[in-house]
Amino acid sequence: MNVTKNFLRDTWRLTKPYWFSEDRLRGRLLLAVILSMSLGLVYLNVLFNKWNNAFYDSLQNHDWKAFTHQLLVFGVLACIYIAVAVYQLYLQQMLQIRWRRWLTDTLMNRWLANRTYYVMQMRGGETDNPDQRIADDIDSFVSQTLTLTLGFLESTITLISFVGILWNLSGALSFTLAGVGVTVPGYMVWTALVYALVGSYLTMRVGRPLIRLNFDQQRYEADFRFSLVRFRESVEGVALYGGEQDESSIFKGRFDKVVSNWWAIMKRQKRLSWLTNGYAQAAVIFPILAAAPRYFSGAMELGGLMQTASAFGQVQGSLSWFVNAYSELASWRATVDRLTSFSHAMDEVREAQNGSGLTRDTADGDVLTLRELALALPDGGPMVEPVGLTLRKGESLLISGPSGTGKSTLLRAIAGLWPYATGAIHLPAGGRTLFLPQKPYLPMGDLRAVLSYPTPEGGFDDDALRAALADCGLERLAGLLDDERYWAQTLSPGEQQRLAFARMLLQKPDWLFLDEATSALDEDGEARLYALLRERLPDAAVVSVGHRSSLLPFHGQRITLRTAKLQPTIRPVERA
Repeated sequence: MNVTKNFLRDTWRLTKPYWFSEDRLRGRLLLAVILSMSLGLVYLNVLFNKWNNAFYDSLQNHDWKAFTHQLLVFGVLACIYIAVAVYQLYLQQMLQIRWRRWLTDTLMNRWLANRTYYVMQMRGGETDNPDQRIADDIDSFVSQTLTLTLGFLESTITLISFVGILWNLSGALSFTLAGVGVTVPGYMVWTALVYALVGSYLTMRVGRPLIRLNFDQQRYEADFRFSLVRFRESVEGVALYGGEQDESSIFKGRFDKVVSNWWAIMKRQKRLSWLTNGYAQAAVIFPILAAAPRYFSGAMELGGLMQTASAFGQVQGSLSWFVNAYSELASWRATVDRLTSFSHAMDEVREAQNGSGLTRDTADGDVLTLRELALALPDGGPMVEPVGLTLRKGESLLISGPSGTGKSTLLRAIAGLWPYATGAIHLPAGGRTLFLPQKPYLPMGDLRAVLSYPTPEGGFDDDALRAALADCGLERLAGLLDDERYWAQTLSPGEQQRLAFARMLLQKPDWLFLDEATSALDEDGEARLYALLRERLPDAAVVSVGHRSSLLPFHGQRITLRTAKLQPTIRPVERA
């Protein structure tokens, strides 16, 4: 019971915001029109039901005039029905894309805000493949929610509309049981109810495992697709290692999970299909058998028999909505579970960020201050003992120490990416900050956009772009600004780092943080870029993470990080 309650609450949390958003008026108007059309379709089905009586009576009575008249009536009703059904689907799709766009923007903004995407990736857990959840699961959720909700409402309206008709048509069934006369008024209604309840119960018992199977199928499909994308992004490394066989094993292993789970879905759906198809076929003849005694007794004409069978079908179909929609319900439940777990994970990240013992703020002045900044691992284990330092504009600091002592993590904490810390970080208000990681991010697009990133394309003129490339030793790329390539694979690691320095020259930051940003270059190339940095940005504060002693001449201070058991030491760089 609690599981169902929690599921309904989570579903409402996903559904509610759109209907109270800035797009609520258009969304509600579209929904109202669609519901009105559903009412219209139900009313047309009522008219079709009455038409059955008159049409089959004309056949039984060999009345040609009445027969042709009923054909004309049917043509008019059918044209109206088709037009309403077509525009109902069109407006439903219009509402679907509006809702999907709003929900995609909302979840994507939450995912990107405060580097939530980064912390989620670092934490791991059950929030696998957020790209699929945003791209595919939102689409499925909106489509299935509208389809199932409108289907349920239409079934409810149909039930209300036809149960009275069926009650009046079926009359009373009288029989003797153990010597006692029994009369069941509206017996066809009770028959339809029992028939639907039995079918719903059996469907739930047989189809329940599909919920988890569909959830797993979406995850396995996403994992398989992600492994292919990751391979595409790392083709050079795989080729150099000769790792094709190992990659093939990874692909096959992940695809085997897809196939194995798919077989489980097939077997379960086969059982469910036996039940639902048998149920549907029996429903064709069952109402005629149930009404046959009154027909053969002369209590109703052929038209009345067919109208009764039609009304029974509408009532039974409405009551059997759960049976007919169970497969889609199982898929929808899995989609909702994936989206709600994604939303919960983002909430947990926000709570972790808000509940962190780290204070990170800005203040007037040109000083960066770290006070008792202690880094920890995600599991709470200590990483580095508290660090304290003060850095002013124009000064430079080299962070060194053995691998694994938290050098890069210290920069992450300053950037606001690492919530597992205590202490305080006071950043200068104003001024531009730029972080250069060891592996630069190169977005898709032409070289002009790649070089300008994160400034929108057009923020720098072409002459400035070419000059920055030439200054950083990338003259050969100066004529390729319009070229669209997969630059992350086209350029060598050293060229990518040179390109990152060219970005720096364009951005002109006041506070620059370099995380082994020249590790792929030789020492001479590294020295030329650092000399260029100090020449072009003499007033910028520079913080570098590196292992090479060749970096010392370009920094005024040096901090050596140790493990959590040893205190970090800060001292001026000794000049030769």
